[in-house]
Amino acid sequence: MRRRFLAWVLALVAGLAQAGAYDDILGAANRGDSTAVIDLLKRGMDVNTADQGGSTLLMIAARNGSQALLEALLINRANVNRRNQVGDTALMLAALKGSPETVQMLLDRSADPNPSGWTPLHYAIFGGNKEVAALMLAKGASIDARAPNGQSALMLAVKLGNFELVQMLVEADADMDMADYDGVTALRLGVKLGHKEIVEYLRKTGAFE
Repeated sequence: MRRRFLAWVLALVAGLAQAGAYDDILGAANRGDSTAVIDLLKRGMDVNTADQGGSTLLMIAARNGSQALLEALLINRANVNRRNQVGDTALMLAALKGSPETVQMLLDRSADPNPSGWTPLHYAIFGGNKEVAALMLAKGASIDARAPNGQSALMLAVKLGNFELVQMLVEADADMDMADYDGVTALRLGVKLGHKEIVEYLRKTGAFE
């Protein structure tokens, strides 16, 4: 009986220590404290530890633009293409953040530029970052990939009224006449939203209504 009790106490203590370490490593990741994270990894924590939403340490570092932490996690072989509960990858979050250095680091570690559904290019467009969008295209991102709503990167740029991104995508040979699931093209979307400069540019470059 005494042995069972001692075993139960030891298991409880171990569980509490593990829970404490879990909270500690997530807190350190959110602070961008790479030293604390690496120390906890050395003490046995999993490099792919994730929060309740499924966001791993790598995703947290990418989302926050913590480059030193991101690099340390990649060196420790963090899973670069893992998704959280809403389907985001570290590369998608880095693209949304708009950090070219972080995006480049992930791509150099074989991050997938063309996952199914929303893509890092879509997120770069949402983030309004021309440099990151151009980097994604240079690294093989599919320029005409459809988002779950049927829209392409060009349509998303038109929706946001971002002329520079629209121009960059057109010059990169985006399909101007591609339509979403409702049959709406980038030009029709621009007309509907009243983005006159974008509409004029698309018409000038040969887009069909």
